[in-house]
Amino acid sequence: MGPAPGAAGAVTGSPAHRARGASAAVAAGTLVAGGAGLARSSSGSGIAASRAALTGRLAAATLAETAPPVPASAAFPQLGTVPFVTPNADFYRIDVALTIPAVRAEDWSLRVHGRVGRELVLTVDDLLRRPLVQRTITMTCVSNTVGGNLVSTADFVGVELAPLLLEAGVDPSADQIVSTSRDGWTAGTPTATVLEPGRGALLALGMNGEALPVEHGFPVRMVVPGLYGYVSATKWLADIELTTFAERSVYWRDRGWAERAPIKTQCRIDVPVGFSRLPAGRVQVAGVAWAQPVGITAVEVRADDGPWVRAELATEVNPNTWRMWRAELDLSPGSHTLTARATDRRGLVQTDVRVDPIPDGATGWPSTIITVV
Repeated sequence: MGPAPGAAGAVTGSPAHRARGASAAVAAGTLVAGGAGLARSSSGSGIAASRAALTGRLAAATLAETAPPVPASAAFPQLGTVPFVTPNADFYRIDVALTIPAVRAEDWSLRVHGRVGRELVLTVDDLLRRPLVQRTITMTCVSNTVGGNLVSTADFVGVELAPLLLEAGVDPSADQIVSTSRDGWTAGTPTATVLEPGRGALLALGMNGEALPVEHGFPVRMVVPGLYGYVSATKWLADIELTTFAERSVYWRDRGWAERAPIKTQCRIDVPVGFSRLPAGRVQVAGVAWAQPVGITAVEVRADDGPWVRAELATEVNPNTWRMWRAELDLSPGSHTLTARATDRRGLVQTDVRVDPIPDGATGWPSTIITVV
């Protein structure tokens, strides 16, 4: 079993994050796995030693591209919002793996085949001999409900996938890339998206300064900016087949989810938390917004049915990452509903129409209720 919609493992993070993430996963019909599988897989078969060795090799490698440092102005932690880069222990996890696949980096290989000019078989050593790049990328789960927390950001290190596929010689008829996890789970990714100039799809080996954690796909996973994980972010990667959407279906499409799933423009209110009691006067409102791969250009906030107030945006790190925001509202005593909406670089304003995550991602404006005393 591989990733559920969103492609990240069992819900982890803070207790509040676990509760909200688990609720989203159950509502979307996914299986929420616990930590027992992780304990069984990461402690046996030399996985811990293999991870440590790969972490050392990545640290010693010369990167062809390094992600720019995240400036302090990219986040508002003083307001109680999440850090810009999500620690590995807090990075959202949703998958259907009861036992997490365990393979040492030394034993791993990937077959690239199907509608290609020549098949490739690659090892971790082969990947490390290729140009390694570091990219800061926000990943988003299609199971995320409006205002939910199944979205996280990390510094990934890996190999560009597009040049590797071009080396194999992609047949023009191959409109789908089917990636298969070591446990047999499958995802279908549009070939044109992966080959799009500047898209930056990766075969990732590293995450936030270490080899991928076992629960996040060690030793190699796919990361495709701008697509929900269930169509792109296969963990414990074992096989890539170039095929067509007509020719082959995949795990979540067989269960009613959409064939294609670009990430939708969304935002979230982190501060104040729901049902807070706050003193009258200026109230700080803050959160995050995302619209990979185009980026966020505006966030607006309002109280009740009042006028929209333009929020201050934090510094943009890159269009493939979330963007933090904050605003101040002058509120009188009483109960108030705070609502937010985002606008992306295309000029698309986040819709207020509420739809469920299935089949291709939730929409609607996030809101929270507070009391001013």
